Amino acid sequence: MTAATKNIIDKLETLPKSMVNEVEDFIDFLKAKHAKQPEKSINQDDLVEEPKGLYGAAKGLFIIPKDFNEPLEDLKDYM
Repeated sequence: MTAATKNIIDKLETLPKSMVNEVEDFIDFLKAKHAKQPEKSINQDDLVEEPKGLYGAAKGLFIIPKDFNEPLEDLKDYM
């Protein structure tokens, strides 16, 4: 028995019954999840490059009017 297995058993013994049942369900979930996905080797051609940051990508797509910070006509009565 490995040290990791012994640690898991020690921790399981300290849990209440309801939590032990959750751990058992999680183990079943992990087994089912990995049974569905057969191990396959990673081909470098299959890897997708993560996109770079897009800072400035929207430059020129919209214009902020010069009077953007000026009070609106509709709100002059409240000022």
